Amino acid sequence: MAWQGAAGRAGAQPEWFYKGRGDAVVGCGQPLPTPAFALDGGEEPELVGLYVIDDQGTPCRLGFALGNEFSDHVTERQNYLLLAHSKLRVCAIGPELRTGALPPDLRGSSRIRRGGEVIWEKPFLTGEANMSHTIANLEYHHFKYAAHRRPGDVHLHFLGTATLSFADGIRALPGDRFEIDLPALGAPLVNPLAAAPDAFAPGGVRAL
Repeated sequence: MAWQGAAGRAGAQPEWFYKGRGDAVVGCGQPLPTPAFALDGGEEPELVGLYVIDDQGTPCRLGFALGNEFSDHVTERQNYLLLAHSKLRVCAIGPELRTGALPPDLRGSSRIRRGGEVIWEKPFLTGEANMSHTIANLEYHHFKYAAHRRPGDVHLHFLGTATLSFADGIRALPGDRFEIDLPALGAPLVNPLAAAPDAFAPGGVRAL
């Protein structure tokens, strides 16, 4: 299909959003802090492609891992132009890296645990059989920009989601645990939600 891209040809360009520098990434078991100004902090279970740019500027795929893109879905719903703002949050990946060929049909589950109780759980699908774009098309449209091919850089490409607790009226609270489980990629990705302190206030810019 034209929007997916046939072998060796570019398909339609997908939407993508900037998540920040590498210091926005947290590992499995670490808290996902939501900023004081945020209106929401919700999970987004996704497949993540991990890449390193070699000395010649060629993107090299290391493999795939589980990811929780994490987003402010209340802000997203206010205005579609605020979607990029809602993504400027931390995210989580891991705990395992799968190398080699990826099965086209991947099935997992996403849940939220509050205390010892699961308050929400839903299956999710990923892999090329369940995606709007081929992975090759997503990779092309990401790495066609020269700024994304700087030798030595590492890229984490979150490949999209279709399952959100927010869509079912769930609001996660500090202390809740997000659990993303996809057996084909190894152990689950687990992160608690935390509230970050207010680090910047209006009028916080000073003149030099």
